[in-house]
Amino acid sequence: MSNSAFVKTAYNLTLFMFCLDVICIKFANKKVMYPEQIVNPMKAELTSSGFTELLSPSAVNEALKAEGTLLMVVNSVCGCAAGACRPGVKKSLENSKLPAKLTTVFAGFDIEAVAEARKHFAPYPPSSPAIALFKNGELVHFIERHHIEGQSANAISEHLKAVYNEFC
Repeated sequence: MSNSAFVKTAYNLTLFMFCLDVICIKFANKKVMYPEQIVNPMKAELTSSGFTELLSPSAVNEALKAEGTLLMVVNSVCGCAAGACRPGVKKSLENSKLPAKLTTVFAGFDIEAVAEARKHFAPYPPSSPAIALFKNGELVHFIERHHIEGQSANAISEHLKAVYNEFC
């Protein structure tokens, strides 16, 4: 690496770290990792398809008390959420059998709601994105991030359709 390339790389890294510090400081009081302007369009991808946002621990617990099936998507800003999870989940809704209720929480933004949801995902470790199917409040199927990464939206969709056909 030439000296000028090294200096440019070091400068870019320093600038990136400064911006990251500013973002963390700006949003530290709100207890979120990402600004609303980035998160809201990603939330809308699911809410515009009929998903209900669970914004608090009590909303998560109340939703899980319902009889029947409930799909809970742990949404995220990452690339696999954008390229596979959200499109795959939306496409999975083109099925004859569906969960009775569609819900979502957003990792890094709806901090307390996600923490509460993750309590119900045991024995699975925290993962985002992730997709959980509950039946009568009991977890019956869980898709972790490492099962989403590298998959196509169609693969996610077909997997979920098979799950819906079994449990819904």
